[in-house]
Amino acid sequence: MKKVTVFCGARFGTDSIYKEIANKYADWIATNNYTLVYGGGHTGLMGAIADQILKQGGRAIGVIPKSLVDKELAHSQLTELHLVNTMHERKQIMSDLADAFIALPGGFGTLDELCEIITWMQLGFHQKPIALANDNGFFDGFIDFYNQALRKGFISEQDVHSIQVLRRPEDFKWS
Repeated sequence: MKKVTVFCGARFGTDSIYKEIANKYADWIATNNYTLVYGGGHTGLMGAIADQILKQGGRAIGVIPKSLVDKELAHSQLTELHLVNTMHERKQIMSDLADAFIALPGGFGTLDELCEIITWMQLGFHQKPIALANDNGFFDGFIDFYNQALRKGFISEQDVHSIQVLRRPEDFKWS
């Protein structure tokens, strides 16, 4: 069973489209019998995607630092919940469990996780697919950034072409 690590916000954002996007990716994960791996929270888009998958009988694995469990942010209904000590451990376990990575809308934490996993790909630590759920143009600014970094010689064309930009979940490619 393939596992998809999803990076996304612990908030819903200001537009209901973001929850719709999370639900659409959740439906895609559940329908294809994939397993969700994510940050383990019950709030925002993180909670929405896990809830939608679990509602359909799918599997959701959370990875959360103990300090966030103590603040009652952990999702209590997950298939599995891995408790870790640090955010670094969280990202490593999420990476180890993943067969692919998809970033949905989110804030600094989402961007941190996404950039780290892209960097690990650049360094050859993994060759797993990475995608941006850009259904509504949320990642247009990030795409502009990495295209500028390409033009200015800070990243390679191979790096850019390794990041899939999705308009819908069905566009995702495993290779």
